[in-house]
Amino acid sequence: MPKLLFSKIRIYEIRDLMQNVKRPRRIDIVLNRKRRKKDIQGLVVQKINDEPAPSKLSWQTDHELHPTLEKVLRDKKYLAAFRTFLQSEFSEENIEFWLACEDFRSSASPDSLRWKAEEIYMEFIQPTACREINVDHHIREKIEKSLEDPSLSCFDEAQKHVYLLMERDSCPRFLHSEAYLSLKRKSRTFWYI
Repeated sequence: MPKLLFSKIRIYEIRDLMQNVKRPRRIDIVLNRKRRKKDIQGLVVQKINDEPAPSKLSWQTDHELHPTLEKVLRDKKYLAAFRTFLQSEFSEENIEFWLACEDFRSSASPDSLRWKAEEIYMEFIQPTACREINVDHHIREKIEKSLEDPSLSCFDEAQKHVYLLMERDSCPRFLHSEAYLSLKRKSRTFWYI
């Protein structure tokens, strides 16, 4: 019994001490949190309003920072750097095939058309070609059939396939390579001089 009495006295003493100390009520805590959250939101809104509005969307800016494969193929400096990059990765057959197809399309006479078509087939399409490109057997068979009477479009499907391979695989790696980044830095330096 004395233990019980002692513990009751102790609890009352503590409660008396606690009444003298001002404790924040639950409502005060919630209001303070709301005020802090509102202040933080106000600061964020103020910071956003202080910054100048971008003139273009971010994806457009990123798109301009990194050219597409089409732009790389059109610009002589970037094309040369891209070819060198592919040679360093031992995959230059794709760009060489694509360029050979572009040259093939510029052929005027039927004799040169046949000669160039056979040359492209022997170098890039034939299963034992020295620089064989990665196309499926359906495309290969279509090209073989079209060699009897070649037209300007006989390599279109294979060229499109190789273009997509470069666009999805080689070009993104090139755009992150040191070769591209150094070329980009040099072109910036040229404009600032």
